[in-house]
Amino acid sequence: MSADYLVELKRAVEVSHHCTAKHSGTVPVREFFKGAVIWDGEVEIFDLTGHPKATRCYAWGYPEENGKEGQIEAFTVLELPPITSPLTAVRAAIASNAHKR
Repeated sequence: MSADYLVELKRAVEVSHHCTAKHSGTVPVREFFKGAVIWDGEVEIFDLTGHPKATRCYAWGYPEENGKEGQIEAFTVLELPPITSPLTAVRAAIASNAHKR
């Protein structure tokens, strides 16, 4: 993970959720479905200041398809019930993506 990656994720959190974010950690997450790994990566944790409801946000990103080199597609999920951990944030993003299809 590069410093630029964290800067991009921090910016995505702040722009998406209209608050200030400070990186506080990284957690590896692996999610399975029917015995197969469907997601395996690291989730970045950001502490928030100035958000009306949440004090934490989970974020991760992937290289953007058809984007400029170094650009990422960022995913941000606020820690608001039922989201209580990096794992539940990933599960919510997977469910949301499946629902969109």
